[in-house]
Amino acid sequence: MSSPKIDSLPLAEATEMDVLAPQDTREKQTRFQVNRVKGDRDDGVAVDLRLDDADEQNGVTDDEDDVHSATDRTRLNTEYAKSFRHLTREALPRLDNYRNIMSIQAANRPTLDELHNATLPTKTPPPTSPTANGKTVNEVDGQIKFGWIQGVLVRCLLNIWGVMLFLRLTWVVAQAGIGEAILLILTTTVVTTITALSMSAISTNGVIKGGGTYYMISRSLGPEFGGSIGLIFSLANAVACAMYVVGFGESLEDLLLAYGMPNMVSKVSDIRIIGCITIVILTVIVVVGMEWEAKAQLGLLVILLTAIVDFFIGSFIGPMDDVDVAKGFVGFNATVAYENTFPDYREFDGTKHNFFSVFAIFFPAATGILAGANISGDLKDPQKAIPKGTILAILITALSYILMAIVAGCTVVRDATGNVSDYVNVTSDNWPICEPGKCKYGLHNNFQVVELVSWVGPIIYAGCFAATLSSALASLVSAPKVFQALCRDKLYPKIEWFGKGYGKNNEPLRGYVLTFVIAVAFILIGELNVIAPLISNFFLAAYTLINFSTFHASLAKPVGWRPTFKYYNMWLSLVGAVLCVLVMFLISWVTALLTFAMVLALYLIVSYRKPNVNWGSTTQAQIYKNALQAVHQLNNVEEHVKNYRPQILVLSGMPSARPALVDFAHLLTKNLSMLVCGHINTSPLPQRVRNVLNYKANSWLRAHKLKAFYMQVDGLSFQDGCKALLKACGIGKLRPNILLMGYKSDWQYCPREDLNQYFEVVQ
Repeated sequence: MSSPKIDSLPLAEATEMDVLAPQDTREKQTRFQVNRVKGDRDDGVAVDLRLDDADEQNGVTDDEDDVHSATDRTRLNTEYAKSFRHLTREALPRLDNYRNIMSIQAANRPTLDELHNATLPTKTPPPTSPTANGKTVNEVDGQIKFGWIQGVLVRCLLNIWGVMLFLRLTWVVAQAGIGEAILLILTTTVVTTITALSMSAISTNGVIKGGGTYYMISRSLGPEFGGSIGLIFSLANAVACAMYVVGFGESLEDLLLAYGMPNMVSKVSDIRIIGCITIVILTVIVVVGMEWEAKAQLGLLVILLTAIVDFFIGSFIGPMDDVDVAKGFVGFNATVAYENTFPDYREFDGTKHNFFSVFAIFFPAATGILAGANISGDLKDPQKAIPKGTILAILITALSYILMAIVAGCTVVRDATGNVSDYVNVTSDNWPICEPGKCKYGLHNNFQVVELVSWVGPIIYAGCFAATLSSALASLVSAPKVFQALCRDKLYPKIEWFGKGYGKNNEPLRGYVLTFVIAVAFILIGELNVIAPLISNFFLAAYTLINFSTFHASLAKPVGWRPTFKYYNMWLSLVGAVLCVLVMFLISWVTALLTFAMVLALYLIVSYRKPNVNWGSTTQAQIYKNALQAVHQLNNVEEHVKNYRPQILVLSGMPSARPALVDFAHLLTKNLSMLVCGHINTSPLPQRVRNVLNYKANSWLRAHKLKAFYMQVDGLSFQDGCKALLKACGIGKLRPNILLMGYKSDWQYCPREDLNQYFEVVQ
């Protein structure tokens, strides 16, 4: 009994019908089998299409009813169904764009993933229940999901208010002055704000799973860029964790010296010892679980806010005694503010600083904008949480940095001796001269100026500890999460082992251990000003690709690019990408070249390995757009004999059937002009057979490295098929101008009608 409906359906639709077919029907033995064999290259695949002997004996033909299972159908056309495999962790479009969630029937309608992949069982998402502290707990497996405040805003605030706020902001004011310090902060804010807008557009375009920055870039620009920046970004977060721990050790060392405790070995060695002990404790906290880490973050935020308020209160109260004045804290003073307005770049630790070297040290303070996005897999609603929490955190922290820079520049002098006798009966007009490099206090020489200005000094130390430890915690969580997502996609060899998750929250314990080892290695450096510039270029490279991803998606305009966040602009994203690259080279052209070399090397590795993933990247959309534009432009080009190209339609049938004829045609085109292998089937073929023939022919062409197309017609005679191919083949001026046929070797024995048609085509 014939079944033309099934035979004429596309492969994807026929696959869906198979799932709905009765069980006994699906258990029938399939007639078509596809065997994957290696050709001349690893990616060369040959397909063997044949009928089973049992079917031939029973008289079963292609037109008879024979429903295939979903697995066999998917295997017949893996090329086209690749992007819908359930193993591919791609970002599907937002479901809100495709179904009415307000309707009563919406709850029972299948998702896009269920429609695309018939082997994926349909199941209702587990119920969730919000709790009072902004978290959502999955009632089925107990997985913790965070809201936009605790998951994004709090993490970004704690990561941006890091070690630079208490230990290096006042030093930045001393070097750059109030004016250029504000310019430096605003430049940083512009870079991060543009990046946040671009990131918001990407995050609201589709489902964001675990991996944060890596996931967004890889699903937008493809695995090559995503894999390279994911690996570098994971390394940058691990090094950033070391930087924050070193900042904590430096602050604790100053506190111990302030209370008369001598160094155990030396200042740098003590920082290394404190740092190693601290990173062990932090690793234990994150290994225990995300919930404990989140609770620790909230407590640290309260301490940090208290310390910032304490600083502003102390600046209005003024110096408590002559000791504070001797150390450079004179309260709000117009003369001091005027002198500190202008830059005074000096040599520090053997380095002569300028605006960009100071910027390189300060810029890691802004890298916290990705703290929320990096745990996107643990957020309740990443599409709403990431834009709202990130942008608000940037505005709050930028305002606080500017205000603290102004207050420090108006209340503390650049150099002070700390000797009370030098400042008896001193006014702003006769302030004692202190030679640079011989003073221990002041904005230039003392990193604990914030503690000096504050009302209650110990609170500042607590705030500094909170800032450094919270940022270290955020980086310690971000690096393994991003690396885990990278490992699971198997873009690089020998790293899948680190992708295994443990527990209900799928914690990357192996990634935590690896991050711990990397952090300890950089903690042993012990110098904050040495570690900070190392990671600035890594983060800027990530920001560059985030901005470029948004620009490229807006330029290519694929159908799936429909972000719900509308406050972005493609040209602004391009400016942000160019600005990031410019800043990278201005900070250190050597480090910038090294960063680009690493990105290029990692890009080439993924490109060479050709991972079996299809994420619908904008790079693919751009290829189609460029090809379409090129065809349109070709139509407007006048033909000339010097630009003539032989565009050949060779009647080879299946290319593997007459390789000599195809090779002869290739000798004429040399991959420089169009070559089409035409295949005429005189009997009608079902759609699934056409799919197999297309797959087989294209695989053979790829295996033999021939740049050619395959086109087939069926249900027509040889003569009519030739006419149909000549009329339908090509588009615009990309049409065959030569018809190439092989010699009819069976002309003595073939039917008369076939011979007449052959000569009709020749004529």
